[in-house]
Amino acid sequence: MRTTVGIVGAGPAGLLLARLLHVAGIDSVVLESRDRAYAENRQRAGILEQGTADVLRAAGAGERMDRAGLRHDGIELRFAGRRHRVDFPALTGGRSVTVYAQTEVCKDLIALQLAQGGPLLFEAEALAVENAATDRPRVRFRHEGVEDVLECDYVVGCDGFWGVARKAVPAAAAHVFERAYPFGWLGILADVPPSHDELVYARHSRGFALLSMRSPSVSRLYLQVPQGTDAREWADEAIWDELDRRLVTDDDWKLERGPITQKSVTPMRSYVHEPMRHGRLFLAGDAAHIVPPTGAKGLNLAVGDVVTFARALTHRRDTGSSALLDAYSATCLRRVWQAERFSCDMTALLHPAPGATPFEERLQLARLERIASSRAAETDLAEGYTGFSFD
Repeated sequence: MRTTVGIVGAGPAGLLLARLLHVAGIDSVVLESRDRAYAENRQRAGILEQGTADVLRAAGAGERMDRAGLRHDGIELRFAGRRHRVDFPALTGGRSVTVYAQTEVCKDLIALQLAQGGPLLFEAEALAVENAATDRPRVRFRHEGVEDVLECDYVVGCDGFWGVARKAVPAAAAHVFERAYPFGWLGILADVPPSHDELVYARHSRGFALLSMRSPSVSRLYLQVPQGTDAREWADEAIWDELDRRLVTDDDWKLERGPITQKSVTPMRSYVHEPMRHGRLFLAGDAAHIVPPTGAKGLNLAVGDVVTFARALTHRRDTGSSALLDAYSATCLRRVWQAERFSCDMTALLHPAPGATPFEERLQLARLERIASSRAAETDLAEGYTGFSFD
């Protein structure tokens, strides 16, 4: 097989890149190791920044998002029993976010790719990216029990942290920056309408809690738990009781309970791989960077990466100049490090650290008080949350 761009991984990054290239008239082949059902149902992020929603619309993938997604114009911060709403449009010149699950984004993009785009091969396991430093890179893969080779002009690794793409970058050419956190998130899906119409981020002395949603009838909620926690250790009623404690307010707000349909624990880490390019291999999404989920940045960073690559390759085709391709890593990393900063700041703001001293606890509360009382501090949070420019 031969194509212009070989895309490893059919998560939202790989699928959106294939769509952007198709719209630009550039051919690609997408290789995904899992089957279609898995790709369409793996639970991940659910917050789309303003820029991400705009890109999906421009690519012709926004119709169902606009119909079923939930526009949110703010979030609520809770601390010391208080409630403070951050008004995004008022602070950012009109920007907002959209609640629309990654599973739904993938369903939309898969349908478009199969109907209009180039080959999308499920259960096609990428075994290695070879010759990345040459002008004839290729992906060796196994599909339907047979090994094959995809010859490309460029390879984009959208295959996540555990994928093969990053392994093609020599260790001597890479720099890794990472941080592990001593806690994780116990997350649940519950068949109950959300108890608030916007996301609630709660700082409590017992730990962080987040009230989110997947739809008007399905709630998504999280609890800060110690690193290494097994979700099976938590009974359903114990989860609801702890959410009640951490989301408590001084008014008559009430948390609605319902049947829990899924629970899992998400570890918390920060990771950046530099550079994000080696020869004609380009890394995107979790293959290059991971952020703690507090800032809702993971999916949106992946979108920024593939938008940058698609623009750069289109520029190369139209002008003959490789300047934007050569700048890919530096361009993406400027945005990545801002997102890392924001995500780490949000995590430190809202999660009591194990063994935190009374002084450190009071500093957290002072930071939250500052956001609630200072338009400048509140604006910085709103600008970070609604997203950094893809330019």
